[in-house]
Amino acid sequence: MSNNALIAVIVVAAVVVLALTALLWTLARRRHLRERFGPEYHRAVEEQGDKRSAERDLRAREERHDRLDIKELSPDRRHQYADEWTGVQQQFVDRPEGSVAGADELVTRLMGELGYPTEGYEDQVRDLSVEHGRTLEEYRAAHAAKVRSDAGQATTEELRGAMVHYRTLFEELLADQRSR
Repeated sequence: MSNNALIAVIVVAAVVVLALTALLWTLARRRHLRERFGPEYHRAVEEQGDKRSAERDLRAREERHDRLDIKELSPDRRHQYADEWTGVQQQFVDRPEGSVAGADELVTRLMGELGYPTEGYEDQVRDLSVEHGRTLEEYRAAHAAKVRSDAGQATTEELRGAMVHYRTLFEELLADQRSR
């Protein structure tokens, strides 16, 4: 075998190895994003129109989230929030609209105390998606019902559903961060 042929074989082998390494890295990164974001991964792909754009967006969310100073609540603060939630739920029978508004306010306050920025619903969703992608659809549904309620268009059943959805996210946010 001539030197030129040997060099060609080595170059081809190196290109194949590099291509396989790049493919494996891309597949591992994709798997990481799918596992971390759960259903939010698929939603992002649908919204963006292709996996590459969606994955770029999800990585940007991760980078933004990494810069946040997410704190753990003390057991006393978790207990105080749980008590507040009980009070908001108890209002539902007499004031369902007020109860849903109170649930939204309580979730937002809890997010703020944990270290999430709380300005703008869309930014809240993006920030929550990194650690809470599996319950994010609950928050979207609750928020949509609250918006309908604010416009006087929500049924009592929609408001009841909103409370269930808010509770799902509330409980996840309130959970001991060390248990995740």
